[in-house]
Amino acid sequence: MTKTFTYDDVVRYLYAETTEKENDQIVAAMALNDDLMNFYLDSLEIKTQMNKIVRVPSEKAVAGILNYSASMSTKLRALPC
Repeated sequence: MTKTFTYDDVVRYLYAETTEKENDQIVAAMALNDDLMNFYLDSLEIKTQMNKIVRVPSEKAVAGILNYSASMSTKLRALPC
């Protein structure tokens, strides 16, 4: 019986969430199915682009976190043990 693979299977393959046996089967399915192969290539490109995204918090956000942390440590030191 031939297994039918879906886009979900291709995504699992892309993120290395498949077994070695599944890997072989998915690669074979993509070789025979242009839609699956195109989806894989598009998804791979999107994943590559997403991995390049770097988020940096603003100075204001960092300052707010540090101020909150400092105020909490002061309050904790003031509590009786």
